[in-house]
Amino acid sequence: MSTVAIVLIVIGVLLLLFFIGGLLGVRARARRQAATFSEHVRAADEALEQARALDRGWERETMEAVARTAVTEARPGWTFDALHLVLVDDRPGVEEDRAHFVAMGTDDQVRVILARQGDQWVAEGLE
Repeated sequence: MSTVAIVLIVIGVLLLLFFIGGLLGVRARARRQAATFSEHVRAADEALEQARALDRGWERETMEAVARTAVTEARPGWTFDALHLVLVDDRPGVEEDRAHFVAMGTDDQVRVILARQGDQWVAEGLE
């Protein structure tokens, strides 16, 4: 076997090892991010329960309906599979209360920020 062939084989093997290592790294990072997202959802659910216990107006069904309407109006024709509550910002009083939902579709996700105005929830913005 010639020297060139040996060098090409070694380079090919190294490229294959780097490719496999990269794939494993991407999968591990995706798992960590999924776990982190699940932790945020769980923490937001707990915060919602605490906010609901402290004052009225934190009805999840009402908040989800406002978030769904906001996504539908901002992105007509885009469908999403799930709507997750990811942040509850319950400040003293009601005028500064905020809640963040994430609408997850097959190809994209949208964060909906809800603000409380009196006893009503309104969409403050979409990201």
